[in-house]
Amino acid sequence: MKNLIVALMVTLFASSAHADNSFVVSGRVTNITPVYTQVNRQQPTQVCRNVEVPIYGTVQGGGDAAGSALLGMIIGGVIGDAVSGGDGNATAGGAVIGGIIGADRAQNGSRQVVTGYRTERQCSTEYTSVRETVVNEYDITYNVQGQIITIRVNRVQGERAYQGQTNRFRIRYQLID
Repeated sequence: MKNLIVALMVTLFASSAHADNSFVVSGRVTNITPVYTQVNRQQPTQVCRNVEVPIYGTVQGGGDAAGSALLGMIIGGVIGDAVSGGDGNATAGGAVIGGIIGADRAQNGSRQVVTGYRTERQCSTEYTSVRETVVNEYDITYNVQGQIITIRVNRVQGERAYQGQTNRFRIRYQLID
């Protein structure tokens, strides 16, 4: 016994080409139902905070000139003694030169230091996840020669459809043993 299977094509009939095992019918839209989907969306939010920012300044000298001179004299004397092999004049000369260099560094050396703080407003973008319901597809119900047929279509096709609209469909069939 042979069974007759009829399959509807989801796409609308657009061409006039016919096959031996198909025919064209018209159907009228009777109902359009949106199909909702839950989606997560990242919502940007600007967040601003007041923060303390250091203010840097240059400090001139300000070091301990006497301590730096004494340290320079000791290092200069040791180097002078080592270079001269124990000659007292070289040791004394090294100590004097080391003392002068140490005192000069303490008075003329500059450095960066924090001189204070100021309040500054800093902003950044943070994202929070928001769950929302959107229309993603539509179920369109047709009355095709007394048969009620529902076809799910994408959002764009569903938004273009209207009740009472007539569309043509190609029906294809196949005989199966």
